[in-house]
Amino acid sequence: MAIDESLAFKPIRIALLTISDTRSLADDTSGDILAERIATKGHELAAREISHDSVEEIAAHLHRWIDDEEIDAVITTGGTGLTGRDVTPEALDRVKSKDIPGFGELFRWLSFEKIGTSTLQSRACAVVARGTYIFALPGSNGAVKDGWDGILHYQLDSRHKPCNFVELMPRLRER
Repeated sequence: MAIDESLAFKPIRIALLTISDTRSLADDTSGDILAERIATKGHELAAREISHDSVEEIAAHLHRWIDDEEIDAVITTGGTGLTGRDVTPEALDRVKSKDIPGFGELFRWLSFEKIGTSTLQSRACAVVARGTYIFALPGSNGAVKDGWDGILHYQLDSRHKPCNFVELMPRLRER
């Protein structure tokens, strides 16, 4: 993975949605980690909210942000497990145009190095929805660090070679 420092960095606008029935912005440590990493990288935190573990509520947040031209990407944290209340992937299914299957595969591969076969309990995933990227990470501090540091840090950097998600953004709405 190479960042071409001779190129200009292009910041993007990222919305952050924490999915939890129990967390608030005051105690959302995984959201705090992502917000800090987004800012440190030079991107703009365009919005930050909490949603209950409800397919309808999550999808409503996502639809609003997908339709907002000031938001380029959404990162969710939480709700990707196997329990009955973990419904983030189902909410993404309601809004998606295309899956990005390699995201979840790569996330679990990176996670396996740290937590072994427990990574099977993660349904981390990513989609494109009407031209907006949505990345769904598990809610633990370790998981958001793995997802950002191992994948998103690079793919949301316009200087990453040989390719990155940012350079595709102008073409995501092509027909």
